[in-house]
Amino acid sequence: MATWSNADTLSSWKKLQSLKGMVSIADELSGSGAADRIAKYSIPMGGALTYNFAAKQVNEQILKTLAELAEEQQLVEKYQELLDGAVINTGEKRMVLHQLTRGQLGKDVMADGVNKREFYINEVKRIADFANDVHSGKLVNEKGEKYTTVCQIGIGGSDLGPRAMYLALENWAKKNNTFKMEAHFISNVDPDDAASVVKSLDISKTIFILVSKSGTTLETLTNESFVKDFIKKAGCDASKHMIAVTSETSPLAHNPDYMAAFYMDDYIGGRYSSTSGVGGAVLSLAFGPKVFQEFLDGAAEEDKLSLNKDITKNAALMDALIGVYERNVQEYPATAILPYSQALSRFPAHLQQLDMESNGKSVNRDGKPLGYVTGPVIFGEPGTNGQHSFYQLLHQGTDIIPLQFIAFRENQTGEDVVIEDSTSQVKLCANVTAQIVAFACGKTDENPNKAFAGGRPSSLIYGAQLNPKSLGALLAHYENKVMFQGFVWNVNSFDQEGVQLGKKLAKTVLSGNMEGALKAYSSLLIK
Repeated sequence: MATWSNADTLSSWKKLQSLKGMVSIADELSGSGAADRIAKYSIPMGGALTYNFAAKQVNEQILKTLAELAEEQQLVEKYQELLDGAVINTGEKRMVLHQLTRGQLGKDVMADGVNKREFYINEVKRIADFANDVHSGKLVNEKGEKYTTVCQIGIGGSDLGPRAMYLALENWAKKNNTFKMEAHFISNVDPDDAASVVKSLDISKTIFILVSKSGTTLETLTNESFVKDFIKKAGCDASKHMIAVTSETSPLAHNPDYMAAFYMDDYIGGRYSSTSGVGGAVLSLAFGPKVFQEFLDGAAEEDKLSLNKDITKNAALMDALIGVYERNVQEYPATAILPYSQALSRFPAHLQQLDMESNGKSVNRDGKPLGYVTGPVIFGEPGTNGQHSFYQLLHQGTDIIPLQFIAFRENQTGEDVVIEDSTSQVKLCANVTAQIVAFACGKTDENPNKAFAGGRPSSLIYGAQLNPKSLGALLAHYENKVMFQGFVWNVNSFDQEGVQLGKKLAKTVLSGNMEGALKAYSSLLIK
């Protein structure tokens, strides 16, 4: 059984602290050995993707020490224990089973009197059967018409991940003739969000998916009531237009107000739920069950690779360890996620929650204060838009911020145009290449305003095309990276107490039982 220790008690951690600033990536990538380094510092991933870390500030000595840290902190052993059903979420005393939604890499996990892998497989099948009935016209609305649109109502992990995945595959599905239904999303409790979405829909042909594990999430239930009011005004029956994704013990389960209910459980956190029914229902309705299964297969493939103890063959583990080096040795405060694919426009927003809600902790798994920093700030935008936004700070700002580029050789639609002897896709990829080198090597100039210091580290995840399988692998890569970093820092990456305090105080405000600052601030906004 693995042992859980604070990182700063480990000999490899102490050794790592002495290796700060050893590598000049400007020298590495401008020298004669650059091509060899780029070829060597590359790791195959699932979904035919590749992780390249040649532009990171590492060398063989640093990598050797990172491997020692992985071994001493028993990172892969802890991952295996997670897969076998150990209670890894110490804050809520729960297992962590999101990897089990897409494959079994450990022992049978029994909970609630059932085999959990069989439970997840059965829910995928139930969702597939429902989606197929909708697509075939076996399930129709009150007028006997087919449904054409799906709209998900949820917040946090019930929105960010599924929305990002839908947008990532929308153009691919249209090109590959698997686009079944247009999807929309309502998340913000701001009524303007729900109103703008609902007013754009033909309600009579829309299926709304209400996602709430507990069935009591205030924002989601508020939006449900808002939407039901619109359904009623449209002369429709809500029970013909709503399904639920929830737990079997919630008030939404076995409820005649819904066409169907699909089940999740307490072992899957919201930000890790895209491969559960939370993502499965909307993606299966939008693109068909086969596409959702390919997405799961890509994630499962990357999960399996993440069990390799050799860090040079485990992309998620390498990415995690280099991230720890950058955060705890180089003392970099943030990481920028830069996908050069418009399809991944909301992927950075999903990763913000995945990473910052998981590892934004200042106490260890036993609730004791930590003596070192943990998760970085995560932000990002798709290229090349970001180049005309915040890259100024990335290139010439006082803080060095590590960068993670994501790029594909081919676009999804196949539509393109040749201008000045190259296509738009080639220009996009040229920008990725140029930015990696520019960040690493910089540029000297007599005019200080035009000088670039360089030394900005980056990694690159790349592949032929963004498709369901590569998207699943990309998602699993980041989920596993965050998990491994949480293991290094000895934090609980699977609860989110920071979300709960604001919710509780909001209920206090609504009850009117306020005093002090809460009452004073409320008077500014609530009449």
